[in-house]
This record gives sequence, C-alpha cells and structure tokens, in this order.
Amino acid sequence: MDILFSPCRQLALRIGLLLAAMAASTGLLAQTTPVLAANTLPQGPIRLIVPFTPGTGIDLIARTVGPKLSERLGRPVVVDNRAGASGNIGTEAVVRAAPNGSTLLVTVNTLVMNAGLYPQLPFDPVKDLTPVTLTSWGQLILVAHPKTGFKSAADLVAAARQSPGRINYGSPGVGTPHHLSMELFKATAGVFVTHIPYRGTGPALTELLGGQIEAMFLPIHVALPHVKSGRLVALGIGSDKRHPLLPELPTLAEAKAGNVSVDMWYGIFAPPGTSPELVALYNREIREILLSDDVKKAFSIQGMDASGSTPGEFKSLVETDAKRWAQLIKAQGITAN
Repeated sequence: MDILFSPCRQLALRIGLLLAAMAASTGLLAQTTPVLAANTLPQGPIRLIVPFTPGTGIDLIARTVGPKLSERLGRPVVVDNRAGASGNIGTEAVVRAAPNGSTLLVTVNTLVMNAGLYPQLPFDPVKDLTPVTLTSWGQLILVAHPKTGFKSAADLVAAARQSPGRINYGSPGVGTPHHLSMELFKATAGVFVTHIPYRGTGPALTELLGGQIEAMFLPIHVALPHVKSGRLVALGIGSDKRHPLLPELPTLAEAKAGNVSVDMWYGIFAPPGTSPELVALYNREIREILLSDDVKKAFSIQGMDASGSTPGEFKSLVETDAKRWAQLIKAQGITAN
C-alpha cells in the first residue's frame, strides 16, 4: 500500500508554477475565465475564517494576508477564529457560506486528515470546498529528550525495534499533523511507539521538556529554541530537503529512518459553488501578496515558506494528500475517539 508522496512533489509544484509564469509572460497561456474587478464583490467585509485559535500558524497567515488583501480589493477584511472539533466547526461554516466571495477559509492540511478521521461529518472536507491557492509550506522535525541518548532518527528506530511500545511520543491531539506524522514514521520504519495525546502543543511540549515522554514531531520554529539550548535533540526533519534554519539537520531519509516527508501545506479555500471568476480574482490577488518580502519574512519567522499555486494545482495537491492520509489512517486503525 502506497501511503507516501513522491519525494519530489514540492519541486514538481514549483516547476509547474514556473512553467505557467513563463507561458503567461510569452502570451501562451490562454485566458480560460474572465477576470473580475474587485468592485464586483459584494459590499461589506470579507471574512477570513480560521478554524483554530489565535496565535497559530494558520492565524498568522490570515492576519498577514488580510490587511494587504483589504488594500488591494478596497474592502474591509476581518479574521474570524472559529475553533473547535479539530477545525471542523470553522470549516463547516465556510462550506455553508454563500459562494459570493465574502467568505474564505484559511487552513492547514489537518483539513484532509479530518476527511479520513471523521467519516460521519455532515460535509466532505475535501469535496465540499473550492481550492483558491496554496499559501505556504511548513516543516516538522522529529525531536527527543536528551535523556534518551538518541542522536539520530535511526537511534530511535533501533530502540523501538528492541523494545516495542516502551518509547512514548506526544502530540497536541488525535488527528493533528504531529500525530499522523509519527504514525507515518512508524508505518514506514515498521516500529511501534506509544502515542500520548495532549490538549494542545503547549502541554505536550512541557511534558517532553520534562522527560515524561521521549519524542514527538514539532514545527521547526517551535522546536528550534529548545534544540539550540540543548533541552531537546533534533533527530531529523520530515521533509524532502534540509531547512535553512537547521542546515546541519538531515532529512529522515538521510538519517536512515525511512523516506518520510510530512511537510504541512497551508492554503485558502472558498465555499462550494464559488464561480471560477471569483476564484481567479482571489487567486491573482493573494499570489501577488505572497510575493512581497514582508510577507515572506513574517512567514519565515514562523518556519513557513511562502508558496502560491493555481487553483488547479492546489486542488490536485489536496486530493492527493487526502488519499495518502486516508490510507494511513485505515492501515494504522486510527480513530478520532
């Protein structure tokens, strides 16, 4: 059962974007839909619904892009945090919203994980939204407490094989990227380590720093200060390539722990039924915003790399990722309860 992305998926996406830009610049890219002017949008504020609490990476994206989108479109843009049920409450609000351009969803790949974890939802997190654009990529790194003695991801794999189930790993909760990334790591390496779910990254990180659990996946910007201080040991990055913030840290494949890439994508969606013209308008404006240096800098501080896409490219990424995580969830017997 293939539950892995091709290691080159980000490269393929970026090549696709480059080719599209070259085609457009030479007049070879046909205009398949008319481009709307901003004054065709409904009067009133545009809502960017974030299905998680303030202060998250998703919230940062919305609060960075929002003011610039407001300037470009001449409309007030407000960020609306609708947290709860692993992002499903805020997502459903967008699914049920009018497809008139006044409501957008800013989210992360938890969206497609939920599609496999919550089969009884009254909506399909993948099929019932209209992809607008990718906004960024984020990286997770595998870390351990120094008392484990692990120096690399291969050390963790060897210890897990010697004593199945003895090693405990934490996550901010069932179905989070941190959780499913470790489950993918386990499936790829053929090992068993015990999952200890917490209510949020903060409590899990506290227990990890205290040595109550041995390991977990963390966003690179969350783990970095603790790695630099020696309170945590970085074992490998779950990406296709190394990251400038930790250039000496090998990928999990380089660390001989399996070809595991668990990069998180972030993006923006519109309600179902949104016209291609409105999608094209938002795609054009947001991608221009993502090119600005201050946006790139704001994202990089949070360990994210700004990256736009066409709606079609984003749709393909979402559908492929949904299949990957659905296969993993089924194979590992993971439930949301």
